[in-house]
Amino acid sequence: MTNDFRTIAVNGLWRNNPGLVQLLGLCPLLAVTNNMVNGLGLGLATLIALISSNVAVSLMRNFVRQEIRIPAFILIIAANVTIIDMLIKAFFHELYGILGIFIPLIVTNCIVLGRSEAFASKNHPLHAGLDSLMMGVGFMLVLMVLGGMRELFANGTLFSQAHLMFGEAARAWTISLGKDFHGLLLAALPPGAFIGLGLLVALKNWIDKRLA
Repeated sequence: MTNDFRTIAVNGLWRNNPGLVQLLGLCPLLAVTNNMVNGLGLGLATLIALISSNVAVSLMRNFVRQEIRIPAFILIIAANVTIIDMLIKAFFHELYGILGIFIPLIVTNCIVLGRSEAFASKNHPLHAGLDSLMMGVGFMLVLMVLGGMRELFANGTLFSQAHLMFGEAARAWTISLGKDFHGLLLAALPPGAFIGLGLLVALKNWIDKRLA
């Protein structure tokens, strides 16, 4: 059992990371990662959607006919994402305005539906919950690292919008390279997102080769 948990954790965080290996959810990953806080916000929303949906799918796996399993999974995911969408809109309205359509679009994120079909529908709820937790954390870390890279090179800051998630006191969390820093415009543009993700994928592959 311990080995199973360890394998699930390693797969989600590194070996089968959805952002760096499976290359799923690229649309939101590339679109919202212009700073670290946006990446953290979308990553948390996706993580919660993954856990709640996959545990529900696992609990219902023996009661859903094979012929209708995909529509049933989509219905479960849509219900959970709708609740998450409403909560973010209510409690983090400014952040919701920035993330916009990408919160509801979690319903169509291949990571959520893919893990429901490939893993949660075939495994115990405990394993499904751990798998979704590790996959969600792995995806969220990629969002944060890519967002942090782009924010740092484009604006010379980190956590510049932390107050959107953590309140006014978090304005002091901003790390700045100073007013004399001249940002790299490419990092803020869509091509910069592709280049940054490519560098992260290359770094992971290099580390894997060194470990091998």
